[in-house]
Amino acid sequence: MGSMTIAGLAREGGVGVETIRYYQRRGLLSEPERPANGVRRYDGEDVRRLRFIRAAQGAGFSLEQIGELLALDAAQDRARARALAEERIAELDRPIADLQAARNWLSELERDCASGNAGPCPILKAFAG
Repeated sequence: MGSMTIAGLAREGGVGVETIRYYQRRGLLSEPERPANGVRRYDGEDVRRLRFIRAAQGAGFSLEQIGELLALDAAQDRARARALAEERIAELDRPIADLQAARNWLSELERDCASGNAGPCPILKAFAG
């Protein structure tokens, strides 16, 4: 039997109680049986699982993907876990490329503006179309 309440689990995981309940509704965390005294108890495995969820969210995985990763964690399916990571990397690369292109364009405009040439500001001119 676990030793901490839902509030303790939330504290250990750095989330709110409602987040724990949400993860339970989504099937990412189990909901312990309610004993006669009415207080559910959580243990170290629940903390580990919650930290896993939070770390995967930090890497940008969706809750659906995290559910699959949790299932793989239990089965130790390295090939599928790697495939999910590759998919996530590809998803991250798209906005990174877009941001890099925008940065390069804006840097070029800034250099043109700094050149001191006469006429309208290249930045404002570019934005005006």
